[in-house]
Amino acid sequence: MAKPYELEISRLEETFRWACAADIRGLERAVKLAGLSPLAAVGSGGSLTAAQALVTLHQSYTGKPGIVQTPLEAVDTVFEAAVSQWLLSAGGSNVDINVAAKSLIEREHRQIAVMCGRANSPITAICERHPFVDLLVFPPPAGKDGFLATNSLLAFSTLLARAYVSVFDNLASWDDVSDVVAPLLDASSEPVRIWRAAADTLWQRSTTIVLYGPSTKVGAIDIESKFTEAALGNIQLADYRNFAHGRHHWLAKCEDQTAVLALVAGEDRELANKTLKLVPVEVPIASLDIPGAGPAALLGSLLAALRITGWAGQAREIDPGQPGVPEFGRRLYHLKLPKREYRDTAPQVNATAAAAIRRKTGESVHFLQEKNTLRFWEKAHADFVDRLEKKNFGAVVLDYDGTVVDTRERFDPARPDIAGELQRIADSDAILAIATGRGVSVRNDLRAVLPDAVWDRVVVGYYNGAMIGSLADDAQPDGTDEVCPELKDLADALAESNELSGSARQTNRRYQITLEPMRFMAENRLWDIARACRKFSWLTAC
Repeated sequence: MAKPYELEISRLEETFRWACAADIRGLERAVKLAGLSPLAAVGSGGSLTAAQALVTLHQSYTGKPGIVQTPLEAVDTVFEAAVSQWLLSAGGSNVDINVAAKSLIEREHRQIAVMCGRANSPITAICERHPFVDLLVFPPPAGKDGFLATNSLLAFSTLLARAYVSVFDNLASWDDVSDVVAPLLDASSEPVRIWRAAADTLWQRSTTIVLYGPSTKVGAIDIESKFTEAALGNIQLADYRNFAHGRHHWLAKCEDQTAVLALVAGEDRELANKTLKLVPVEVPIASLDIPGAGPAALLGSLLAALRITGWAGQAREIDPGQPGVPEFGRRLYHLKLPKREYRDTAPQVNATAAAAIRRKTGESVHFLQEKNTLRFWEKAHADFVDRLEKKNFGAVVLDYDGTVVDTRERFDPARPDIAGELQRIADSDAILAIATGRGVSVRNDLRAVLPDAVWDRVVVGYYNGAMIGSLADDAQPDGTDEVCPELKDLADALAESNELSGSARQTNRRYQITLEPMRFMAENRLWDIARACRKFSWLTAC
């Protein structure tokens, strides 16, 4: 597990270059889905810093809130199903993150995403049993980290930054970010040498106050994490303004034990300079300029944290990569998450029934038990299942996207196990019907997985049921791009909309108009624009 820290730091440039070139199409799709909702990012140790990077990017680019949680918090906190849940783990083997993964998967959130640095790990095995999970595996070239998170942390943060820039910022170029970060990867570069000279003033004091701004918070958090985990010194964190709200008083009582480290991005410079001028002159100050803005400053602050950790280790004669782990520490690491008392006292409910009841009521079985309504819902569930099992069904009607195929794989044919079930229904006396908003692409995909002998027993409602025909019918759907008279005014209004121009792609079919964002746009925003155009077209017609 232990590795010399300098050996790990020497591979940062290799890791960054790899992360800049890795295939992130799956990550981009996951980030795009996450952008529709608030997000909770879960991690432990160094991965907690990666979780902070994810939340920072998410809030900055989507305007939606995010929260960082440890696995203990994630298991104990129940959010509504619309919240995207992301779990980050370099190795995927620690007991805490795996318990959290199982717990969150059971809650069936709109999105569960797991980002892991190792294939064939316990957490990837859990995810592979649940295909709806966005499993994102990125093994960095440096391999497993030592005692502290280093290359995996830089890799995860870089990959996430690339994905958010790609999905949400069509005006930015990742090359511009890379060009800003690149000099910080070379220990002999001028910016790094300036950092080191400034940091040398810190090591004469046992406590360091780390000041940061919004774009350098990730680096500050990682400094606190690494200094604590490797016993390099005491760290206190504060942003530039929160420092003014009482936290500065530590200097009034302990200035002879304390130094100040300031991470200064361009957006913070004026405030940072004014703040540092008011620090007592007896307190050593190291001000580190972090180049760039946004994701470049985030990654720059992280690289500053990784380097400061190494310099502190050298000054204090501790190798952060192999500080030694006490026996009680090993025992602590392998403790299991505690069971809550209410879980022990709750009645035994079948897991399938519990999931169905939770989905129906929106409340946990434990809460329903406290309200004395759980037995009612258990009986209601059992009665419903009993009625289902006694019924003979003459038809099965299925949605296509999100049901027959996962939304993430909507342009691929159905999986073999799903296709087998579709054929089983078609081979029975029941009618198999598919309802979809799409057109000929669904016909082609269904034909690819079902034998032609059953095509005439499969009914497809194309374009939300506007056109209906058997799978064997080549005449359906009508793929003409000429809309029906009833939709013509709306189609023209949408095509002439200044707000939609360059933002959404319009596809006309006889009974359906499809708008697809050309860049990320929240669903409700696209819907509001379309509704405004509809009102305008109605007023024009009147």
